[in-house]
Amino acid sequence: MINEIKADAEERMGKTIESLSHAFAKIRTGRAHPSLLDSVRVSYYGSESPLSQVANISAEDARTLAIRVWERSMVPEVEKAILKSDLGLNPSTAGEVIRVPLPALTEETRKGYTKQARHEAEQARIAIRNIRRDAIADLKELEKEKEIGEDDERRGADEVQKITDRFIAEVEKALATKEKDLMAI
Repeated sequence: MINEIKADAEERMGKTIESLSHAFAKIRTGRAHPSLLDSVRVSYYGSESPLSQVANISAEDARTLAIRVWERSMVPEVEKAILKSDLGLNPSTAGEVIRVPLPALTEETRKGYTKQARHEAEQARIAIRNIRRDAIADLKELEKEKEIGEDDERRGADEVQKITDRFIAEVEKALATKEKDLMAI
């Protein structure tokens, strides 16, 4: 019983870290990276599809993304989708290749992105603490129903706290890495 609760908490906390890394991928640094366009969805024959499913995205150089659309007729749709996204990018088309130059980050935008990264990290911390709260509540419920003893409940709560501390440390490490990337010129 206790091991199941710990395993469930650990799995859910792992998903929170995964979610945080996806959120961090959407916050752009000064470098071009194909994951910046992960959130862009293109209207492909009537259904919304991720850009990566209709084109090949690569970093041409440090400040430019190159998008090679598989079907020439989709080029205007892809351009429109990039313009509509909230990324603030202006694509330019040269035949079948769409180039997306990334403007240099100003000090102000860097600070804004850092603030956004801190907010995402805080949301992850809150989610992890909520998972801990749920796991400890489950342990207390088991003790209340006399399925486990008081000592087992305390031991389980301590182990859940250690798991929580480990995942909070992962959040801190990810945030420090992202902040370093954002502030690098």
